[in-house]
Amino acid sequence: MYKTGLYWFNHDLRVHDNTALLEASLNCEQLICLFCFDSAWFKQTGLNAKPMGLIRRQFIEQCLHDLAKELKNREQRLIVMTTDPVSAISVLIKNHEIDVVYRSHHVGVFETRQWHHLRADFPRIAFHSIWTHTLFRPEQLPFGLNHLPTTFTEFKQACETIAIDKPVAMPQQLAPPVDTVTGLKRTAENVLDSHKGFNGGEKAALQHLDDYFSSELPQHYKTVRNELDGWDNSTKMSAWLASGALSPRKLIDRLQRYEKDNVANESTYWIYYELLWREYFQWYAQRYQHKLFRPEGINKQRVSCCFYPERYQKWCHGNTPYPIVNACMKQLNQTGYMSNRGRQIVASCLVNELQLDWRFGAAYFEQQLVDYDVASNWGNWQYIAGVGADPRGGRHFNLEKQTATYDPEHHFIRQWHGEANQYPLDSVDAADWPIMPNKDE
Repeated sequence: MYKTGLYWFNHDLRVHDNTALLEASLNCEQLICLFCFDSAWFKQTGLNAKPMGLIRRQFIEQCLHDLAKELKNREQRLIVMTTDPVSAISVLIKNHEIDVVYRSHHVGVFETRQWHHLRADFPRIAFHSIWTHTLFRPEQLPFGLNHLPTTFTEFKQACETIAIDKPVAMPQQLAPPVDTVTGLKRTAENVLDSHKGFNGGEKAALQHLDDYFSSELPQHYKTVRNELDGWDNSTKMSAWLASGALSPRKLIDRLQRYEKDNVANESTYWIYYELLWREYFQWYAQRYQHKLFRPEGINKQRVSCCFYPERYQKWCHGNTPYPIVNACMKQLNQTGYMSNRGRQIVASCLVNELQLDWRFGAAYFEQQLVDYDVASNWGNWQYIAGVGADPRGGRHFNLEKQTATYDPEHHFIRQWHGEANQYPLDSVDAADWPIMPNKDE
């Protein structure tokens, strides 16, 4: 039993099925619950984007507002800071004689470095990192992490029959908070208005889960999952899964009940199939760490590309010669969301038609997506770019064919004002010299 513990919330913004929080509460006499908006999230990186944009920040703030209420109901409280988490946690450890720190395990490189930094600075303190963001625990995998299958198909064949743990029950009362927390200037609450479609928080996540599986939508999922728009055309669980407001095991448990009580068909299986893709990329990120961000990916596959600032900006703002790409990008910028099919289309365009470095596209998605998850985002971009887990060496989507298949009447394109830019793709050449029009023009 520890006297004073600290629980560091990150991408597990919930109370339900939170094994890490449960262990912290059971093993500590008193507990400090902390979330830090890392100041680095709001600074532009070398890839021309910020790690967190406004829409996701808004969603996370809503999640925190809901989490604070849920913790209060269980006689705990949440401290929210906008600061470097290593500095904040170091201050709390020193000021409150904390003897143990808990968190949900994070596969991100920067989050891992922060965790290792704290462990190195405080070698006499216990640190516990517990897997709550995945379906499986490490010991359940039928292979060592260094032998992670190189393709999703191999992973699926090895893992799809693993028995997934049932969600854990959480106590109505958690370990009590520390009376007075000193050394930190607490961030004022600043919860923004809800955004169209996604409302952040555990309560909204569980309500959406109940609504979805109280309908007939799961049994038709596979037939509509490639639609470019429409709230009911995919599960729309991704934002709550990414933030941890929804447990993946809770989702699987509800899916299995639906199959038992209603119908089990190819569509309901396909929901599990997509969750296995998410699962694969979590272990992929854990296995390859910093290689997730290298231009050559995990295979040291050389990619021929340049950085054309004008092309990049046109792609970001939806001003390319490709209407379906424009519509998808404008949807992303306005809502923070894009369909899975749309993400593949615009990623293929950036890599192939525009011949840009795929990492700039991945970083822009990181900034804009409300459902950004480091493993899924960067793993999928590597897959499209041919530097990751795709045995075919990348994907090149025919934009005209994609339009004819998924938006034949151009309803989606018109809705999002994706009409083609009338100007040429490039107004300057690779040396930044103006491209002069033909004399006959």
